[in-house]
Order: sequence, then C-alpha cells, then structure tokens
Amino acid sequence: MPSTTARAGGVFLPIVKSLSLSAGSKPNDPSARKLGSYLVQSQLQASGNSSALFLTAAAQNLLCLKLAEEIGVKIANPWISWFKVASLPAIISLLATPYLLYKIFPPEIKDTPEAPAIAAQKLKNMGPVTRNEWIMVATMILAVSLWIFGDTIGVSSVVAAMIGLSILLLLGVLNWEDCLNEKSAWDTLAWFAILVGMAGQLTNLGIVSWMSNCVAKVLQSFSLSWPAAFGVLQASYFFIHYLFASQTAHVGALYSAFLAMHLAAGIPAILSALALTYNSNLFGALTHYSSGQSAVYYGAGYVDLPDVFKLGFTTAAINAVIWGVVGTFWWKFLGLY
Repeated sequence: MPSTTARAGGVFLPIVKSLSLSAGSKPNDPSARKLGSYLVQSQLQASGNSSALFLTAAAQNLLCLKLAEEIGVKIANPWISWFKVASLPAIISLLATPYLLYKIFPPEIKDTPEAPAIAAQKLKNMGPVTRNEWIMVATMILAVSLWIFGDTIGVSSVVAAMIGLSILLLLGVLNWEDCLNEKSAWDTLAWFAILVGMAGQLTNLGIVSWMSNCVAKVLQSFSLSWPAAFGVLQASYFFIHYLFASQTAHVGALYSAFLAMHLAAGIPAILSALALTYNSNLFGALTHYSSGQSAVYYGAGYVDLPDVFKLGFTTAAINAVIWGVVGTFWWKFLGLY
C-alpha cells in the first residue's frame, strides 16, 4: 500500500481498536492503558521504519526521488537500491521498537490467550475470500512486481500504477466514483505537481545553489569534516519537522535545499539523497500533527498529548541511534562512502 496514512486508517487502526476493545481497553477512558495505548504507539512508531524500508510505501518517497533527480542525483534501479540500503537498519528498528515501547510504555495486559479464538471466529464470520478480493490481491502483486522489476523491461512506476488501476476499473472492483472519492489522493497529486515544479524552478534560478553554498561556507568555517557535517545537517532536517504538519510539505519545502547543502559539504551524493529520504519517514511520529498517520492514531483517543510528545522524541532518539550505528557499518559495506 503506497500510503502510510492509508495503512494506518484502513488496516492497522481497525485491528488495534478491535483487539483493544476485546480486552476491555476503551478510548478516552482510564482503561486505555490496558492495551490500546501500547498498541497504538507501537504501531505509530514502527510505521516510519516500514515506510522507509520500501520505495513505494509512502507518497513522500517518490517525491524525494524526483527532487533528487532535479539536482542531478539519480539512483539506478531505485526500488532494489532503496530496499538494499534501508533493509538492515529498518528491520532492526522494526524489531526493536515494540520491545522498547513495551519497556518504557508498557500495557497493563501482558497476555491475551483468547485472541486466536476470537480471530478465528471473526474470519469464519467473514466467509470465504470473494472474487473482487482475489482480483485485488493479484493486482497488488502485479503492481509491486512492476515497481520492483519494471526498469529492466521498460515499464515506469507511473505506468505500473496505471496498469493496476485500469485492471481494477475494467473488472469492476472499483468504479470511477470510488476514485473521485479518494480526495487525499487527488490532493497528493496536485501538491506533487506544484512542489516538483517549484523545486525545479528554484534549482534553475540558482536559489538552491546559493543557499547550499552559504551553508557550506559556514560549515567550512567550523572546520567540520563531511561526516560531522552529515550529522549536523541530518539532525537539523529531522527536528525542523516540529514546525511542519505534513511530511510531503516538509519534503517539498526543504529536501532540495538540504540535499544541495550535503553535496556542497562534500558528502557522497547517493548517501545524502537516501539518508534524507529515510529521515522524511522517521520524523512522521514525532508529534500528533507531524503526519497523516500520526493524526489518525492520535484521533483514536488512546494516548494523551504529553505522552505523544514524550514518546515521539524518545523513540526518535532511539531510531537515530539504531540508524546511525547500524547504517554507518551497513552503508560502508555497500560502498555508499
């Protein structure tokens, strides 16, 4: 699913709420801490890592790739390269996040032996898989396969997406009214057109180059090596997100400028482009307004606002350590620097 918000609202939150209510954990209630609070936060904090793991897992990923190309940084075989570079730190963070939250924000209920029986009954009530559901599964497998291997056979990611949509429309799984009702998707399409165009013009007019050169001179005046400059710029890009209410807006406003600053500071181009993009996913759980999925999970009513900020910062720091330490060795092994 190429949207973190869609996965949150359409798949994971209904499952989390069902499990929580089955365990007597209700939203906006003292019982929220029984199970719901932990499940909501665990899922929210893990979502940034899952979005960073796959190129097609979040809308801002493709935007970052396009903006990088505008500056002259092109990644060969992007789906595979993206996954390979992100795989080790992302998987370790995905495994570590639920455990760490279990320690610092534990649920009151630590055992749910009745869950398998409830799940089995729910599946039985739903009945067998329908024709449309089988078509949807097959179409998704086709689309993802084309996103991964499309470059080798001359099929672009846009063409892959249109093939998938056309199949669903022709076979009646979706109708045009369903497409028109996806307002967030149309918003994303409009914003992409505007933001990519603006970023391209800023580059053409030399504004991005001017800004990056100014910052590079400041960094050089402090005699920072490129690894030190890399850390400073990445941290700045990450924590500036406290001022943004959208990952896509943050990327559109700052990604090009920060990538140009990295290049001006002598940081390897592919490393710079991908690290900034991974950060564009990880900062989505900082606050209740920092991303669409954050708003969805906070709106469920299981986590108080002070806990959202505290856990957002704490988990961000833990993720930064994991990605920084594991990434340093993994990316050196892959030859990114």
